[in-house]
Amino acid sequence: MDFTYDDRTKALRTQLLSFMESEIYPVEHHFHDCAEANESQWERPAVMADLKRKARAQGLWNLFLPDDTHGAGLTNLQYAPLAEITGWSPEVAPEALNCNPPDTGNMELLSLFGTPDQQRDWLDPLLDGKIRSAYCMTEPNVSSSDPSNLETAIDDDGDHWIINGVKWWSTGAMSSDCQLLIVMGVSDPGADVRGRHSLVLIPRNTPGVTVERGLQIFGFLHSAHGGHAQVRFDNVRVPKANLLGERGRGQALAQARLGPGRIHHCMRMIGMAERALELMCKRANERTAFGKHIADQGIVQHWIAQSRVRIDQLRLYVLRAAWLIDTVGAREARTEISAIKVAAPDTVEWIVDKAIQVHGAGGMSQDHPLAMLWAQARTMRFIDGADEVHRMVVATKELRKHPMVTIGEGV
Repeated sequence: MDFTYDDRTKALRTQLLSFMESEIYPVEHHFHDCAEANESQWERPAVMADLKRKARAQGLWNLFLPDDTHGAGLTNLQYAPLAEITGWSPEVAPEALNCNPPDTGNMELLSLFGTPDQQRDWLDPLLDGKIRSAYCMTEPNVSSSDPSNLETAIDDDGDHWIINGVKWWSTGAMSSDCQLLIVMGVSDPGADVRGRHSLVLIPRNTPGVTVERGLQIFGFLHSAHGGHAQVRFDNVRVPKANLLGERGRGQALAQARLGPGRIHHCMRMIGMAERALELMCKRANERTAFGKHIADQGIVQHWIAQSRVRIDQLRLYVLRAAWLIDTVGAREARTEISAIKVAAPDTVEWIVDKAIQVHGAGGMSQDHPLAMLWAQARTMRFIDGADEVHRMVVATKELRKHPMVTIGEGV
């Protein structure tokens, strides 16, 4: 394993760091002000279009996609330090570079499994940043961590599919720019659980599709990435050609989508932690309490030191997982992906919490980005699989190293 940045990564890092300083940080307040004013709460400020135009002109576009036909052709190891930089401004930077979820995962799905017609109709406009999309898997009435619980039905009706069900936490679907919903449902209820589900492409304006409400995260409207929607499908009819991939292969396709998506989240979370640590240090050096700088308090120094140790540990862990995906594939690296998916939210949530504490009551307010960073870190313990499921994956692999001994066989 060699995690030294190659020349292309170094050049892109330099370029992206400059873009963040000159373009992203100066306009962050526009996105906060829009949310506070509750004006078109699910829409993005006009400045986002300008950011996208500038990022694309500089070649900072679709960096996440390893397919050099459609994307930048970067490996996961090359993309990791770039995604980390965008994590310093998770509400703005990923979208400005067309590297934001859920569009990234949906573009990966379409690039891997889409037909030429599906790629023309949906992948190309997504790659161009002309439209947005949503991924509809989680359901409100069941524990969706177990896909066998999903109830949304995809029924065969001659030349069409008929879809009925309710999804929620469908990120992106609140935006008026969202034109595509990728929906997982039960197409073959009598099949083995691994062959029971399929994915269908549903245009958002299809009759029977109702976006019922937007969901808040710990009280935040969270307009970034198009909000989080509850969507009802009532006898929605789409052509058979809207099936993505093979019938009954929905779970396999979902895992192909979630593998890279999980590591991208972890990459960005390192940037979130770095920003929280920077803010914590600046605040500690600026403020005094009980006759000395907060930075001189032993407990604060402990928090700062532990933050640095935890960030560097997490970065190495994530880079190793990225290297494994590049060398042996996401399937063979699934245990490591699950491990970092547990480690990243746990680490970042702890660091942001300490940064809030150093900021005092102001850390909970909209005057600093820490409250939103904390909410995002806590949310990541559910996104793309709950902590408990990922821990189960890691534990299962460990237990297989030590086969169970049957009573009577001896120790």
